[in-house]
Amino acid sequence: MVTKMTAADNKAERTDSMVNKKIRLISVPFWMGGSRAGSELGPESIIQAGLARQIRSMGFDLVGNYEVNCPRHGVLDASQPKTKYLPEVKEMSGLVGEQVYRAVLGDAFPLILGGDHSIAIGSLAGLTGHYNNLGVIWFDAHGDLNTEETTPSGNMHGMPLAVAMGLSKFKLSDIPGAGPLIKKENVVIIGARDLDPYEKEFIRNEGIACFSMHDIDRLGMKAVMEKAIEIVSNGTDGVHVSFDMDCMDPAEAAGVGTPVPGGISYREAHFALELLAETGLVTSMDIVEVNPLLDVGMKTSRLAVEMATSLLGKRII
Repeated sequence: MVTKMTAADNKAERTDSMVNKKIRLISVPFWMGGSRAGSELGPESIIQAGLARQIRSMGFDLVGNYEVNCPRHGVLDASQPKTKYLPEVKEMSGLVGEQVYRAVLGDAFPLILGGDHSIAIGSLAGLTGHYNNLGVIWFDAHGDLNTEETTPSGNMHGMPLAVAMGLSKFKLSDIPGAGPLIKKENVVIIGARDLDPYEKEFIRNEGIACFSMHDIDRLGMKAVMEKAIEIVSNGTDGVHVSFDMDCMDPAEAAGVGTPVPGGISYREAHFALELLAETGLVTSMDIVEVNPLLDVGMKTSRLAVEMATSLLGKRII
């Protein structure tokens, strides 16, 4: 069981335990969850921005970069406008889940590179094959809690948390090898500022921990992260961080498919991930929604590298 620990209590232990940690990169070149081409180029762009080199320079054992053979082309089913490319998303999720499961089985930290945010369905499927009570921190401008009935777009990158929590017809349990559904009390959303009406109602009624940009402005990132860490470490046996690059302000991360003004700043994002690294609790990460076709000079890809390495423990000094 993961026990609650403060950053101060854990700093020395985290440093020792992370130095020899094995990291396995899992690239998921998939765009159909967002119905917009370009995010399938995200994993390669992040690699080109120096991710592997940075990981090795930190003293980690990089035990491979597996590229998932995702569906690259799909045909929209006019009879299913509320679940665009559902067969392709299901296929991708099964393939990703298998690789994530194997990474954990090999005692490696899975670092999954998207791709749009629907790839997190596969990440969570593979992780729940090992963890019975997984905690999830979801950095995102959006709630990703829509279902087939509530989605305004039919894009499945707006549904992964709903799938993972069993709210939709398509559930995590539909993926071979997936374990238990994610419990609502184990989920924390950070950076939200563009929620659909159903998502707002669900968050309020079910008591989902959701720290909007208003909360970050009012409380500060330190207080938000301390509360988030308390929630996801309460009785869980693993903690997954899902980092959608659109959680950040578009001035910092322009190369995303669904930018929303007023997001997390450069230093707030680093600080949040640094605090998570200090706990030693995080067991996996996916970083998603980098779209190089919308980027300028690979700025968002380089920023994704910085976010990943901050979570892995990189510091200024």
